[in-house]
Amino acid sequence: MLEISNIDVFYGDVQVIRDVAFEVKKGEVVALIGANGAGKSTTLKTISGILRPRKGEIVFDGVPITKIEPYKLIEKGLALCPEARRLFVEMTVDENLDMGSLKGEAKKQREKTREMIFEFFPRLKERRRQLAGTLSGGEQQMVAIGRGLMSLPKLLMFDEPSLGLAPILVREIFDIIKKIREEGTTVLIVEQNTKQSLSIADRAYVMETGKIVLQGPGRALLNDEHVKKAYLGV
Repeated sequence: MLEISNIDVFYGDVQVIRDVAFEVKKGEVVALIGANGAGKSTTLKTISGILRPRKGEIVFDGVPITKIEPYKLIEKGLALCPEARRLFVEMTVDENLDMGSLKGEAKKQREKTREMIFEFFPRLKERRRQLAGTLSGGEQQMVAIGRGLMSLPKLLMFDEPSLGLAPILVREIFDIIKKIREEGTTVLIVEQNTKQSLSIADRAYVMETGKIVLQGPGRALLNDEHVKKAYLGV
């Protein structure tokens, strides 16, 4: 579904991503793990069209997308739940969800998708008329995930979905990500919670200083000596 072929990405004159290549197959959960500054979020921004690679190619659902505008990628079925949630804090839960379904089939199926999201997150149904800025951190993350789902994505990308959440909410968010995959949406997740990410991932890639240095099945990487020492504190 997604093929990243040897991309280089820069911020100005500073190279952040170096010859990165990986793939996400339909129906998978794929995790991209690594320390702060490894280039994980930059990779997601590049896939989303916010940044452009200087070298290499990105193909989504059989179509090269490196020159396509971000809003058009959403219509093609590629959505991002950004780091720090980035909600419209002075809009209600319902209004934030609507922002994920402004065009095409997503708009036609808006109410049906909203009901599915309320099944995932019953608390959001109770707070649907509440301003997003007044919600707890966990509830705001639920809204961000819901907004991404409202676009009816084929591939939903998550950038640090557990950031700043209490442990019990972290488990809940990862359970929801598993359910999203079970409902047929492919998932690419960037996350510093290595143990949780690898536990749910079919496959994973380890990034260090802008490069992919290790890859394999999620459960296998949980037992890899380098991963245990560098990211699991074992």
